[in-house]
Amino acid sequence: MFRALIALILTALVALPAVAEQKMQVGKYAIHYVTFGSTFLTPDIAKAYGVNRSRYTGLVNISVLDSSQQDLDTNAVRVTINGTARDLTGITKTLEFREIREGDAIYYIAELDHRNEETYHFNIDISNQRDLSTKLKFQQKFYVD
Repeated sequence: MFRALIALILTALVALPAVAEQKMQVGKYAIHYVTFGSTFLTPDIAKAYGVNRSRYTGLVNISVLDSSQQDLDTNAVRVTINGTARDLTGITKTLEFREIREGDAIYYIAELDHRNEETYHFNIDISNQRDLSTKLKFQQKFYVD
């Protein structure tokens, strides 16, 4: 029993920082963002979306939903998105977001090369050219798996 408990705790500690979704509410818009290693994608999915699947490539995934809409299947919002990622030494990389559509879902992904335990500060501008214009700021540490 004790061994099983230790194994469970260790598994949770290892898995917890791997993928953590976050959300920012701006008026009626819910902005969901997540970062994760590209190796979390299966080889088939990475190939289908043209993603470089590597231990040293992270992905930034952002989606915007209109939370005032009742129909959750059609509340995705098309946006213009630009951003940068700055490491702790001050080197800034421009993020090149691509729009991905799957049915009614819309999300934006950008790839980011990284080293093990490298932390990036993200500064991302999001606008729908009407009533949404905001900055999303967060930081994330990437791990080589």
